[in-house]
Amino acid sequence: MSTTPACPQCAMENTYPDADNIVCADCGYEWSAQAAAEHAGEAEADAVVRDANGTPLQNGDAVVLIKDLKVKGSSITLKVGTKVKSIRLASGDHEVDCKLDSGSYMLKACFLRKA
Repeated sequence: MSTTPACPQCAMENTYPDADNIVCADCGYEWSAQAAAEHAGEAEADAVVRDANGTPLQNGDAVVLIKDLKVKGSSITLKVGTKVKSIRLASGDHEVDCKLDSGSYMLKACFLRKA
């Protein structure tokens, strides 16, 4: 996986470092590596986890599943309409940590709506 950021002009991932700059091989746009690092820090700090309807989620919110979800490595299925009372936001691919009667799960916010 590439550690260089996507091009801010054309959004392509085909970029490479060149001395103190980062260059996009697709459109030829060049920008400062230092500015890219600062921008990445701002974007991470401003990241807001949103549910399937676009409503921002916060720690402690109650959410409802909008789709049946099969639990990987198990025969358990989390049913649509299941209410989760207290969530915890996490970073990474699965943005929400929660506890249900059947165990603890990491869920993607796109399968949840705020209750």
